[in-house]
Amino acid sequence: MARERSNSSDYTGPLRRLLMAVLVVVLGATFLLWRIDSPRVERFRAQVTDRLVPNLDWAMAPVTGTVNLLRDFQSYQRLTEQNQELRSELRKMQTWKEAALQLEQENARLLDLNNVRLDPRLTYVTGVVLADSGSPFRQSVLLNVGVRDGLVEGWATMDGIGLVGRISGVGENTARVILLTDTSSRIPAVIQPSGQRAVIAGDNSAAPPVDFLENPDLVRPGDRVISSGDGGVFPAGLLIGQIAADPSGRLRVRLAADFERLEFLRVLRHHGTDAVMSTPSVIANPDRLGAPPSFVDGDAPAETE
Repeated sequence: MARERSNSSDYTGPLRRLLMAVLVVVLGATFLLWRIDSPRVERFRAQVTDRLVPNLDWAMAPVTGTVNLLRDFQSYQRLTEQNQELRSELRKMQTWKEAALQLEQENARLLDLNNVRLDPRLTYVTGVVLADSGSPFRQSVLLNVGVRDGLVEGWATMDGIGLVGRISGVGENTARVILLTDTSSRIPAVIQPSGQRAVIAGDNSAAPPVDFLENPDLVRPGDRVISSGDGGVFPAGLLIGQIAADPSGRLRVRLAADFERLEFLRVLRHHGTDAVMSTPSVIANPDRLGAPPSFVDGDAPAETE
């Protein structure tokens, strides 16, 4: 057995070297043949190419498949980029749609009430979000505006589309904003078009629930939710979001503000609604309204014939 193995190894080594030498010679000859610049050699190369290349389609199949796969991957990348662009444009279109709805409603109110007086004090100051201190127990952000900008606790903050929260804690140069999703947030709201009043209570979720709803049967998913202005803290008419129903059937609010990308916030300067201290002061004089004057007994004028 040992002799047979030694004999096989003696034949295998020279055979490998011979095959290697033949392969090198063939490759060298092919290289020289392909480098020779002669019409006859060119015709010979053309004939070899015509006979070999069509028969190598099966060998080129993996290469062709790899190239097609790379092209499909590049096409998928382009589709992904286009999808992201379309999502961004859709977000802008939703913003424009909401702005158009607000302008349409405001225009309708102004057409009905030409003599309405808008509150000139309702202006805003824009602040940059410095830090997000969101946690499972408290959700708030920090702004770079404070007492120096005239901020007061309780003022509403918006991201340009919807209500974000309220000022809770003001420093000289900074202010903290409690978000609508915080558990300590309670916002009185009106649901349109039914006009139902409710309270939007934060529960540390992205969609706060609707509490104290007068008649849930009149509310449908997709209804707009705006601030009611009850309590005089927030101005009325600020967009909060839209009604949505969770899997359990409880009504919640899909917030209009983009809480995942809070970069700039508008703090609305709202000093509250003026309280009515004296009822007679807001009631017009009956004589000016054309009502007959009142007489005391005995002071009535005598009738003339």
